[in-house]
Amino acid sequence: MNAESLIVLLYVLVLASFVGFELISKVPPTLHTPLMSGSNAISGITIVGAIVAAGPEDMSVSKWLGIAALLLATLNVVGGYVVTDRMLQMFKKKKK
Repeated sequence: MNAESLIVLLYVLVLASFVGFELISKVPPTLHTPLMSGSNAISGITIVGAIVAAGPEDMSVSKWLGIAALLLATLNVVGGYVVTDRMLQMFKKKKK
């Protein structure tokens, strides 16, 4: 990887982080949890990318980063479903 492509990738990372922070900070607190818990399933796309990154047989940095991304994305998806389930339980009628 040459220096020019590294600079472009860093630029995209910083820009995406800034835009993501600005978008999330504009969401009212009452909507934040329902939106985030439902959209955590989008991390499934990250899981697919992490599997591709962790795929090579050689033990390189990309393989370790892919494994870490796979674990974190899986945790994010499971957490999203748990939060969504807890929120839905709040709206069910309680049995007497």
